[in-house]
Amino acid sequence: MENALATGLRFRRIPRQSFSNCFQMDPMLDENLEQWPHLNELVQSYGTDWVKDEHKYGHYDSIGPITFHNQIFEGPDTDMETELELANARRTRIQDSTEEETASTSGSHISGSNFYSSSNAEISKLCHLGEPPLPAYEPVFDWDNERSTIFGQRIPAANIFQYTSGLRIAVKVLSLSFQAGFVEPFYGTICLYNRERREKLSEDFLFHMLPAEMQDTSSSVEARGIFRVDVPSASICLLVQLEKPATEEGGVTSSVYSRKEPVHLSEREKQKLQVWSRIMPYRESFAWAIIPLFDSGVTPASAGPASPSSPLITSISGSISQEGAAEPVSKITLDGKLGYSSGNSVVVEVSNLSKVKESYTEESLLDPKRKIHKPVKGVLRLEIEKLQSGLVDSEKSVESRSVNGDMAGHPVSGTTFTKCPSYRTDGRQSAYLDTQELDGNGSISHGLTDTTSSDFQAFDFRITSRNEPFLHLFHCLYVYPLTVSMSRKRNLFIRVELRQDDGDIRKPPLEAMHPREPGSALQKWAHTQVAVGARVACYHDEIKVSLPAIWTPMHHLMFTFFHVDLQTKIEVPKPVVVGYASLPLSTYAQLKSEISLPIMRELVPHYLQDSSRKTKELEVNISRKGWITWKMEKMYFRLRLRLCSSLYPISERIRDFFLEYDRHILRTSPPWGSELLEAINSLKNVDSTALLQFLQPILNMLLHLIGNGGETLQVAAFRAMVNILTRVQQESVDDGERNLFLVNYVDFAFDDFGGRQPPVYPGLSTVWGSLARSKAKGYRVGPVYDDVLAMAWFFLELIVKSMALEQTRLFYHNLPSGEDVPPMQLKEGVFRCIMQLYDCLLTEVHERCKKGLGLAKYLNSSLAFFCYDLLSTIEPRQVFELVSLYLDKFSGVCQSVLHDCKLTFLQILCDHDLFVEMPGRDPSDRNYLSSVLIQEIFLTWDHEDLTMRAKAARILVVLLCKHEFDVRYQKLEDKLYIAQLYFPLVGQILDEMPVFYNLGSTEKREVLIAVLQIIRNLDDASLIKAWQQSIARTRLFFKLLEECLIHFEHRKPDDSMLMGSSSRSPLGDKPFSSKYSDRLSPAINHYLLEAARQEVGPQGTPENGYLWQRVNSQLSSPSQPYSLREALAQAQSSRIGASTQALRESLHPVLRQKLELWEENLSAAVSLQVLEIIEKFSGAVASHTIATDYGKLDCITSIFMIIFSHNQPLAFLKALFPVFNNVFELHGATLMARENDRFLKQIAFHLLRLAVFRNENIRRRAVIGLQILVRSSFSYFRQTARLRVVLTITLSELMSEVQVTHMKSDGTLEESGEARRLRKSLQEMADESKSLNLLTECGLPEKALLASCEQLSENCWSWSEVKILSDSLLSALDASLEHALLASVMTLDRYAAAESFYKLAMAFAPVPDLHIMWLLHLCDAHQEMQSWAEAAQCAVAVAGVVMQALVCRNDGVWSSDHVSALRKICPMVSGEITSEASAAEVEGYGASKLTVDSAVKYLQLANKLFSQAELHHFCASILELVIPVYKSRRAYGQLAKCHTMLTNIYESILEQESSPIPFADATYYRVGFYGEKFGKLDRKEYVYREPRDVRLGDIMEKLSHIYESRMDGTTLHIIPDSRQVKADELQPEVCYLQITAVDPVMEDEDLGSRRERIFSLSTGSVRARVFDRFLFDTPFTKNGKTQGGLEDQWKRRTVLQTEGSFPALVNRLLVTKSESLEFSPVENAIGMIETRTAALRNELEEPRSSEGDQLPRLQSLQRILQGSVAVQVNSGVLSVCTAFLSGEPATRLRSQELQQLIAALLEFMAVCKRAIRVHFRLIGEEDQEFHTQLVNGFQSLTAELSHYIPAILSEL
Repeated sequence: MENALATGLRFRRIPRQSFSNCFQMDPMLDENLEQWPHLNELVQSYGTDWVKDEHKYGHYDSIGPITFHNQIFEGPDTDMETELELANARRTRIQDSTEEETASTSGSHISGSNFYSSSNAEISKLCHLGEPPLPAYEPVFDWDNERSTIFGQRIPAANIFQYTSGLRIAVKVLSLSFQAGFVEPFYGTICLYNRERREKLSEDFLFHMLPAEMQDTSSSVEARGIFRVDVPSASICLLVQLEKPATEEGGVTSSVYSRKEPVHLSEREKQKLQVWSRIMPYRESFAWAIIPLFDSGVTPASAGPASPSSPLITSISGSISQEGAAEPVSKITLDGKLGYSSGNSVVVEVSNLSKVKESYTEESLLDPKRKIHKPVKGVLRLEIEKLQSGLVDSEKSVESRSVNGDMAGHPVSGTTFTKCPSYRTDGRQSAYLDTQELDGNGSISHGLTDTTSSDFQAFDFRITSRNEPFLHLFHCLYVYPLTVSMSRKRNLFIRVELRQDDGDIRKPPLEAMHPREPGSALQKWAHTQVAVGARVACYHDEIKVSLPAIWTPMHHLMFTFFHVDLQTKIEVPKPVVVGYASLPLSTYAQLKSEISLPIMRELVPHYLQDSSRKTKELEVNISRKGWITWKMEKMYFRLRLRLCSSLYPISERIRDFFLEYDRHILRTSPPWGSELLEAINSLKNVDSTALLQFLQPILNMLLHLIGNGGETLQVAAFRAMVNILTRVQQESVDDGERNLFLVNYVDFAFDDFGGRQPPVYPGLSTVWGSLARSKAKGYRVGPVYDDVLAMAWFFLELIVKSMALEQTRLFYHNLPSGEDVPPMQLKEGVFRCIMQLYDCLLTEVHERCKKGLGLAKYLNSSLAFFCYDLLSTIEPRQVFELVSLYLDKFSGVCQSVLHDCKLTFLQILCDHDLFVEMPGRDPSDRNYLSSVLIQEIFLTWDHEDLTMRAKAARILVVLLCKHEFDVRYQKLEDKLYIAQLYFPLVGQILDEMPVFYNLGSTEKREVLIAVLQIIRNLDDASLIKAWQQSIARTRLFFKLLEECLIHFEHRKPDDSMLMGSSSRSPLGDKPFSSKYSDRLSPAINHYLLEAARQEVGPQGTPENGYLWQRVNSQLSSPSQPYSLREALAQAQSSRIGASTQALRESLHPVLRQKLELWEENLSAAVSLQVLEIIEKFSGAVASHTIATDYGKLDCITSIFMIIFSHNQPLAFLKALFPVFNNVFELHGATLMARENDRFLKQIAFHLLRLAVFRNENIRRRAVIGLQILVRSSFSYFRQTARLRVVLTITLSELMSEVQVTHMKSDGTLEESGEARRLRKSLQEMADESKSLNLLTECGLPEKALLASCEQLSENCWSWSEVKILSDSLLSALDASLEHALLASVMTLDRYAAAESFYKLAMAFAPVPDLHIMWLLHLCDAHQEMQSWAEAAQCAVAVAGVVMQALVCRNDGVWSSDHVSALRKICPMVSGEITSEASAAEVEGYGASKLTVDSAVKYLQLANKLFSQAELHHFCASILELVIPVYKSRRAYGQLAKCHTMLTNIYESILEQESSPIPFADATYYRVGFYGEKFGKLDRKEYVYREPRDVRLGDIMEKLSHIYESRMDGTTLHIIPDSRQVKADELQPEVCYLQITAVDPVMEDEDLGSRRERIFSLSTGSVRARVFDRFLFDTPFTKNGKTQGGLEDQWKRRTVLQTEGSFPALVNRLLVTKSESLEFSPVENAIGMIETRTAALRNELEEPRSSEGDQLPRLQSLQRILQGSVAVQVNSGVLSVCTAFLSGEPATRLRSQELQQLIAALLEFMAVCKRAIRVHFRLIGEEDQEFHTQLVNGFQSLTAELSHYIPAILSEL
């Protein structure tokens, strides 16, 4: 059996550690142990190995950590990826040169601990896109920590094999030196001493120092004395006492050592001393010193001479200053190895040894009245070392020991125990215990890592008075002789021996005395020192006696008093007996006080009876001090005893119990055992210290009685046991729920009698069960019942350990090696008994919980642990009976208290190591516990108590973490099995989603992370099965994934770090709001709080709080850089609502980086996990095997929309696009369909948004994304028109979000980086050459862009169409950019403003809504400028867009004829928009707004604006389009209004036409721009349309004003004439404007005619005033003169063609073509005359409708005639004649030209003559005089002309 346990199947044997290697048992004990069962029990309880259940506290191996890598979250303007790469490159360069440098910007600069070994990471990479989300959610998962939060959690108590709570110090004597010289041996003792109480705390450690000549070289290892110090206090010190051989009378006295002058011993003195020290075996006291251990100041005066300051207090400087300076050393031992120094040793030089002249007792040393002698001139050097902290975890046994040993600095394994042959180091004789022998090197029995075999462990006397159980065998008596008073002076010493009886004095005494030489065997007697020449001899010796196990009244100590002569004779001096004293053990052993014994002259046989008789006869006076003084005798002997025994109880009641127990077991008492019952009952009254000290053996004996006593005994023993346990629990210092001593008993000491007796559990459960049943039946059971409940944990753990030990013993021998012990099937009767007991206890929990009693929760945890333990021991299905019993009691949603208990119960059960592998209740079931757990957790989420919900969620997450990080479950099939176990939970959530939605945000996160983790490890088949249920359920499944994305979105701390939890969660209102992170597990907050706290404390405080080491220089300012910040943190966290942001700020930068690292990784892992599921889902949809909405695929679209709209890390974006591509390949038709317009628009928007990013990896992927959309568009629609609409809309929306301009340093605006990058992306989208590289870079197949239509197999992709699409988007971008750049001059330069609106309108033409929006902006701008005609054109254009859309849809009253009529007014109304206008039904945009009413509205606006511009003929055309609408609607009132308006319009037109001054609606100017500062306008010419009252000077001023402000000091010149400008000849740094008035050209005008143009000539009929050609004439001479006569004056006519016609949508149009004609001087002259002729003829021939019209005609006729024939203007026709027909010029003219000129003149005169006649007919009286003047003029003109043309007279 022992071996079974030793093999470590389930129980592990732990060998006992000994207190010291100085106790041994009575050899005779073996034979008679059987006669004393209680002794047997005691020896067993101290001697056998401890048995520890390895399963009890759970066992958990977590996998090793791996690092998280930094996730890169880019913004539009950041490129952290490149920065990090550069930084890393730089860092590797730096590291090559200097290894120490580490830059903190590395890609994985912090390793947050994650728990995946690399091989796992590889596996998981194979089938997953990213890391699992759980490790990032719980990055510091600590199983022990999580367990410790469970209510009533059992904490494994360390094995208290010695209560070594304090400090252990080792003292080693290094050397002794005297000023006079060191020639004789010195002996000494060191013990722990309490100065204040003048009391020894430990036994003496003996040492001796030999002079060099006498040393024995063989023993090189010096022993160390090891002492325990419980509580450091100033009064605890080391007392060192030195002895030397007794001084020879008349020889060299010891005063030589304290001589003042530095005199060395002479050779003769040395010789005498050496010879004498060899002769004299007896010693005398020499000197003493006290070494305070914990006193930092100078020792108080009471210590006598100043003692060295304490070695255990380190002064601030780190050095110890006193006369004896002690410097820390690392000592080298003789064999040259580094000695025991682990940096904790201090060498103390004691130079103030106080000399003593006569013998003394220890008490008198510190007596203030004591005379002080000269100090010894010598130094004693000690090495004092603090050993490794006392609580050595003996569990770790040998393996760990070697590790610690190396750390402690000396090899342990090499030490052997040859020094102590007679007994083993653990204080047991090997003879009487049959356990296996220790390993050869004995290291098992070495509890304390840094002690070796030669160490002497001083017994600590305080053990006997402590309230702690004895765990070791010690049984000895310390004898302290104090004084012997005699009648005269003697040199006296005492011999002490232990005798068995007083029969024969010659019989040798027992070998029981511990020797003074370490390592030698026990001796028959021991000696004290010699008290030289004293009448009252004083002693300070300590004599240690091993006691017999059982002593009789005859056992006694015998003291023999000797006198020795200290003179050198021929032979060695012989001692002489002076007297005897005897001390019977049984009478005096327990006495603590001083004892006085009479001294007998000689011994007679049976002297014990003799002396006792004498005692009776004499009158005994016991004084206050307890001395017994003998009146008769002058001589008496005072001594003190100290009994230290764990076998012999001081308490009489315990001794009685032991005695009765022996009689019961040996059957020597009457059978009914009433004395035993009495003894058992009287145990209640034992005082608590004694009870505790013998706790383990007493419990063992009571259990023995419970196990196999009769019923009465059983009950009595059970009650006594309950009583004892309750007292131990209440009275010991330990205030834990499970008392430390009891835990140690159950966990280590209880061995169920090592199989020597039947197991305890049946008896224990029967007794307890019957008590519980009595209570249940309502009998009165007394207060004991409550105590049983309070101590239930103890009994339950005993029962289970007893079962487990039985199970191990049963199966051990017939178990194949390597297999686990099978579970034990409990016998029916026992199981029924346990069921009943369990049921009763459950009822108690239930009842007491309702009353709110605290005990109930503890009892509940105990029951849970009972089931937990049983699961490891008995058949699990039997345990499930108990569990189901529990769940029946606590079914459903209970009150909070009960529910809390239930959750705790499940939490404890599910923490079982084998939880995953548990069977179901039926063989077909999978796992009973997990199904119960899932059921209950889900129930709890619906509980009204919010803390319950949080607890349930937490339990789930912790369990999943536990599985995830468990080394055993790392295989994929294990993970799959676990996921399938928990997957039903996901089903439940989907069935009742409101439960999930009602959770607070923290709980939601817990649930979501669990769901994701489960789904991650699930197989595809199970997932698809889940999606097959119903469309709604599938949709809910994806709703959960949406929630994941929303709740774990990574916001940069500056995005919006709002307060911790959402408003939904009331938990956020609690004062504990120190949430460092909302997204990570709640455990993180605790972890960071602790970390922040630790950072405050000084890092150097050693484990038990003494600053033993020298103070480290860095420690003087612990955590200084952060102290201020820490203070801030504390201040902030103390405010109840300290914001998360502030808390994060207060963290140490490293912690803050860790926190951000975890959050980033969590967000990335969640997103990647969701993406992975979407990919699986997409595949499943393609195979049509699941239930979802195939028409819209809303599950996919909603997830994609969230994914794109959130801030995602680079790693995710890299993984996203291959999936995005696959999904569109499979489901493009559905995703691009009309139903999914909103989705398409959002995706397009986010792709364009990503196309703006500075990070190339992201930008390129966005381009690919756009190309995937284009590919799908080609595949399913054969064209991109609709996609173009969508992209144009989204681009327009993006423009409002992206900053397309930024300000330069000089305050002007320029294009921003975002705009440049967007332009680059749009260009790359259509760049065929780059496309393959892009695809391969982004991990897509090369054929990804081959778009094949469903009907045709060939590729429909067309790069040219993509180019058109790209250009269309680029034009929109450019227009937006230009508009933005004009922002600063908008108000000043209205022309440019209007143009930018116009460009926007044109760029967004594919989207009617946007097109109309910008046109209306433009319309407003024109109205502000009072450009009514242009504003009207905008309104017409808007109406045109609407009309076209309606005509396209056949949805109105108009036809294409009406559209073309509209086009005549506004040529911009093109037919191009039609197909797309109808296609533009995209969310928020669409044809629904294009109605007949809106068209009519804009037509009416145009009508109003045209009439303001006085262009009435346009008004007429517009009203004619409105009338059909009203006709179709039979709106007669509106029709009447329209016709009235028409009447007014036609009248206005008549009025314009009949006006004598021709009507001009506007003036036109040509403006040319020359100069680089004009930017795009440089070297361009525009025609401006201005209001008719604007003169040339006005427009010059206006334009100068606009452009001067932009010139920044460049001069602006206006070119004065209208000649052609040669731009290259102008000064480059100057800007020029050339402004010329121009005339519009009619449609049918002959531009080649040489006549002068008189505008009124062309206004003959109503014409649409639409002009796109303009001309102006420029006179010039060819001889270089600026001015010449008519004969030199040439004329250049320039005709300009504009882009579009006026009135246009803008105020100026670009000149696209300019042609010029030249006319010679004579042609000019002919033209001038012909012009006048034509004007007159026109006036004469024009038909007049009625006579009432004569008046205007007369006026115009008079005007023309006056200009033609009035005398003063003769110069006109005459100058022509003088120039061309007189003299020389006439000869130069060609005859043809001459004839033409003469003919023109003749015709002119004839027309004039006719006109004069008509004039005469028309005039009245008042105009007679005028007519006369005309006639006279005509005649004189004719006379003048006749000089040049004689024929004129005959003609006229």
